[in-house]
Amino acid sequence: MQAIILAAGMGKRLGKYTRNQTKCMVEVAGKTLLQRAAEALRQAGITDCILVVGYEAERLVKYAATEIEGIRFEFVYNRDYDKTNNIYSMYLAREQLVRDDTILLESDLIFEPKLLQEILRMPEPNIVAVASYEQWMDGTVALLDENGNVRDFIDKQHFRYDEAGSYYKTVNIYKFSRDFLARQYLPFLEAYIRAYGVDQYYESILKTIAHIDKARLKAYVLPQGMRWYEIDDAQDLDIANTLFARKEDRLAAYECRYGGYWRFSGLKDFCYLVNPYFPPEKMVDQLTYFFKPLLTQYPSGMSIQKLSAGKMFQVEDEYLLVGNGAAELISVLGRAMTGRTLTLLPTFNEYDRCFENCDLVPLFAKTCDFAPTAGQIVAALADCDNLILINPDNPSGHFFEADELEQILDYCQANGKRCIIDESFADFAERDVRYTLLSNEILQKYDTLIVVKSISKSYGVPGLRLGVMASADAALMERMRRMLPIWNINSFAEYFFQIYGLYAAQYKKACDEIARQRRRMIDRLNRISFLRAYPSQANYVMCAVTDGRASGDLAEALLEDDILIKDLSEKQGFDGAPFIRIAVKDEQDNAALYCALEKLECKL
Repeated sequence: MQAIILAAGMGKRLGKYTRNQTKCMVEVAGKTLLQRAAEALRQAGITDCILVVGYEAERLVKYAATEIEGIRFEFVYNRDYDKTNNIYSMYLAREQLVRDDTILLESDLIFEPKLLQEILRMPEPNIVAVASYEQWMDGTVALLDENGNVRDFIDKQHFRYDEAGSYYKTVNIYKFSRDFLARQYLPFLEAYIRAYGVDQYYESILKTIAHIDKARLKAYVLPQGMRWYEIDDAQDLDIANTLFARKEDRLAAYECRYGGYWRFSGLKDFCYLVNPYFPPEKMVDQLTYFFKPLLTQYPSGMSIQKLSAGKMFQVEDEYLLVGNGAAELISVLGRAMTGRTLTLLPTFNEYDRCFENCDLVPLFAKTCDFAPTAGQIVAALADCDNLILINPDNPSGHFFEADELEQILDYCQANGKRCIIDESFADFAERDVRYTLLSNEILQKYDTLIVVKSISKSYGVPGLRLGVMASADAALMERMRRMLPIWNINSFAEYFFQIYGLYAAQYKKACDEIARQRRRMIDRLNRISFLRAYPSQANYVMCAVTDGRASGDLAEALLEDDILIKDLSEKQGFDGAPFIRIAVKDEQDNAALYCALEKLECKL
């Protein structure tokens, strides 16, 4: 068995990373792609490799010959690399290809070495590695018959999204027998080049062969969790660096992304806080139905968005601002505020980051086991001008019930202190204590009150980037309006406001289900010997890690099972103490979390 790696291309889409080197010399998590491919070949027992070179050929040849151990390279030169495609690279290596059975690899791939080992174990002589199609994938896909044979290849031009559920993405790793290459593939390749030229792809030949003799090409479907990635551009490289990060670096690689985890197949995100029970499918269908006009037309301006938000929350529009997520409104509010400002620590980082014109006065919640009383808040406010309070608190989940918060609001109103209450998670509180400050009556009673609410978190639509802020302080709201662009939310977000009323009853049921799942989660987490779960009224639970291990170590261990949680130890206010935060998700995902934690407990 031999291998062939096609590495003649220029890799222009990788920009600066291939300015003076080929794709296969680009590093991912500390190793070049060629190093990784060579390691996989050696582990599979393959030591002979044909390397087709072109762009930066001299540098690549020297690198392969001097830096890659355990592989005997034979170099084939594609002098016309800038005018041809990979079909011509295959054609140039035709004499070498008929010597032995061959593993074909493309040079921009990163994959787990066991992938090659599994392909070689299969008895079928001709194998196409494929993966179940997912949204992040691009390029040629395959259709399989009921026996797992490839019956067709679909290129980008003929890709149909309404049929994507039946597609399998080609991984661009193949096993071909010498007989297949000599008798079928290469004769077709030569004929195809004569007919269509050299600016084509080798998959076109496979498509033709699959039509003629469907049983010739067997699919190896990658199992769930087997990592691989095709690196075409800088974003692909960034994702690959996360997927294949060293164990000690992997958690940090995920955390610094701040989302976008849909790109990582199989990852269960217990870090970011999103309602898994809303929106309902019918609402999604309604948004999908209007996708084209929402995509191709401008949203309304700020004054109209306020009307839509006022309808949703039953609040006068002059009290409201709509933001591109609560984060935008927090940022603008931070620029508008001055004075000594009391804030609980730890807290949501955006308040600490954005209130740069304020002198932030911390009240360390850890000193009262993360459950401060209204009296403690009032006492600490004596020499402050403003208060920032997240209720339920993030990350602890501590909740001031209505009578406790009223005590704080009364004090602030009587003493002229601005009171910023972020109630982004309040809808998840148990029904018997659930309340909102978003009402005309409350806003009129407390004109020093500013209410912030993230719609992304509680309504399950973080991709829409929606948030609202409310206050009866007309001068402050007008000042903030002038800081915002006239179009600060998109048409999809506007339409969500418009149709929400049709689904309001289902939203309340979704919040009740979160409360039910949270009760179960707190109970299950407290059964884990190394965790102490804190009471919570949010859609997350904070836990202390009690067995002496670092919370980061626990987070890294869970990531081995593709479960991402929030390590809180480095957050201001924890002083390195081992705490974690776990989002409440649906029953199936929660069960996977409990299973992973119990597995770790068994290892103690």
